[in-house]
Amino acid sequence: MRIVDIIVKKRDGGELSADEIASLVRRYVAGEVPDYQVAAWLMAVFFRGMGPQEVSALTREMMRSGRVLSFPGMRCVDKHSTGGVGDKISLPLAPAVAACGVPVPMMSGRALGHTGGTLDKMESIPGYRTGLSPEEVERLLGECGYAMFGQTEQMVPADRKLYALRDVTGTVESIPLITASILSKKCAEGAQGLVFDVKTGSGAFMKRREDARALARSLVEGARELGREAVALVTDMGQPLGRMVGNFLEVEEAVEVLKGGGPADVRELVCALGGEMLVLGGKAGSVEEGRRMVGEVLDDGRAYERWVRNVAAQGGDVEELERRLGRWRAPVVREVRAVEEGVVGAVDAYRVGLAGVVLGVGRSRVEDAVLPDVGVECVRKRGERVVRGEVLARVYARDEARAEEAARMVGEAYRVGEETPSGSLVLERISP
Repeated sequence: MRIVDIIVKKRDGGELSADEIASLVRRYVAGEVPDYQVAAWLMAVFFRGMGPQEVSALTREMMRSGRVLSFPGMRCVDKHSTGGVGDKISLPLAPAVAACGVPVPMMSGRALGHTGGTLDKMESIPGYRTGLSPEEVERLLGECGYAMFGQTEQMVPADRKLYALRDVTGTVESIPLITASILSKKCAEGAQGLVFDVKTGSGAFMKRREDARALARSLVEGARELGREAVALVTDMGQPLGRMVGNFLEVEEAVEVLKGGGPADVRELVCALGGEMLVLGGKAGSVEEGRRMVGEVLDDGRAYERWVRNVAAQGGDVEELERRLGRWRAPVVREVRAVEEGVVGAVDAYRVGLAGVVLGVGRSRVEDAVLPDVGVECVRKRGERVVRGEVLARVYARDEARAEEAARMVGEAYRVGEETPSGSLVLERISP
């Protein structure tokens, strides 16, 4: 079949068959179809959409374009976040769920734009290695109960090619294409149960709640079509999660949570997502029971023990990690102070995230390097009272120019007034 016929059919609003989708994806990965034709097809999908069967067919073809992992005898469960600012949830979540008896093969990504990347955070630990072979992942699941690793060249190559093209053709925001991208990777990693954390708010990819809800439903329904159990939580990303935004800074905060402390919002979301994962993994009879189990392993040290075991197993220097906690900061520090008295009404996550990009926390381009010791400390958060001159935030930078620019941006992210905002971190639960 001709690729142009597939493009025209979708352009005119037709529903593509599984064979047509398979032909396009396979030939594109093989280098037989030029970028300009696939770009035209992506734009047609962006405007015309895709039905559930089309999304399922696209996801399957993308998943099968490379190696698909499986772990016989293990019921693996994973979590995927659509990305945010200060979103270090995966770091304490994986060891906590593993400590409760559910294996977690967590294939994660890197920072891009204003959103952070789990792999960059873990690699800020001296020696920690995320480039794992499938055999190493399986070994780590047996030894530690979880593994933190990146997408290899052999896994889902169709997604790698399609995402790069979406990024330069203005088609990233298509919900069917987002769904296929996420599900193809998560299903290829060997997880039978999936929990999606779909962010909404200023620091999220989906800033409008209705868009986040639509994506959450698409992910849950798409997972079901592929034979996976799934649930999604729509969560607030109006302000940064926790108080730390940065690579090693967020590792520090994750360690605090793993030792039974840490910010209340981070712990809340770890327990909420972990509770869902334990139900899907067959270890809890209800979400409430699962949340309680996660809280117990955070408080009694079992989750932290799994963390230490994993850090060592993936090449990390545990002693050096512990030595750097609370100490490893970029040398230039700028404080952002309140110019009036009142209640913090907002900490715009997007502006804080952009300040992080200036500092080197994130990336403007995939090939950009990130810095492990820079970042932003949000000393005050939404709903907390401050007086004039009090420190709202601290910026840690490698040089004066970036410190000044980032401090200005963080200052613009804060709004101090008299209102006291309220609301739950988990806004909505989407299940089949």
